[in-house]
Amino acid sequence: MYLSLFYLLENKRVSQVPSHLQDYVCNSVSCNYPIDQFRSYSALSPKHQAYAFSLNTEIEPPNFHVASKDSRWTLAMQTGIEALNANHTWEFVDLPPDDITIRSKWVYKIKRYADGTIERFKARLVAQGFNQAEGLNYFDTFSTVAKLSTVRELLALASIHGWYLHQLDVNNVFLHGDLHEVVYMKVPQGVTPPKHGQVCKLIKSLYGLQQASRQWFEKITQFLYAQGFIQTNSDHTVFT
Repeated sequence: MYLSLFYLLENKRVSQVPSHLQDYVCNSVSCNYPIDQFRSYSALSPKHQAYAFSLNTEIEPPNFHVASKDSRWTLAMQTGIEALNANHTWEFVDLPPDDITIRSKWVYKIKRYADGTIERFKARLVAQGFNQAEGLNYFDTFSTVAKLSTVRELLALASIHGWYLHQLDVNNVFLHGDLHEVVYMKVPQGVTPPKHGQVCKLIKSLYGLQQASRQWFEKITQFLYAQGFIQTNSDHTVFT
């Protein structure tokens, strides 16, 4: 009886907008994304419209189990594993007693051209660096970042003197960094170790590691020093 009475009283309650929303115009239509009633693609260029519509045709898989059922993503993961093996990213070892391991995860991304057509399917293995222990398998994490004022100055000088500017992109950039700490990682999904129970001892850096960006900057700095470049004091990301 008490439950029935409570149910009737609950149904008679009048719904009111919370006081902190009084200054806002809230959509009362019950839908997941109210903005879809006001969105319009008419202001976009035809190429941009084609790109926007293509985002709904193919979506990235949420996890390894879904991706492993699609041959396109299976090939992408195999390509990523081959790149890691060619770079000697890890070696299989038995986990020493009392040592800890971190996990990894596959991250999937569809690369598209400007018109929305698919360029390639990319699978990247990312270490779950949030499981690392400071002072145990990582120490320094700092990595310098170019100052915006430096970029503006470089563009201004190039414009004044008529210089040519060249830009490059390093493939799998963080994978080139050398690790000084001992980091053990559980064998990634899709990889089979030579012996059951073994783990991966990382030799090179991986995306997601706490020290990944710092190790890459150290690697490129050593290379530029070897080529005769000098690091400026005002901005350590500039080499002349």
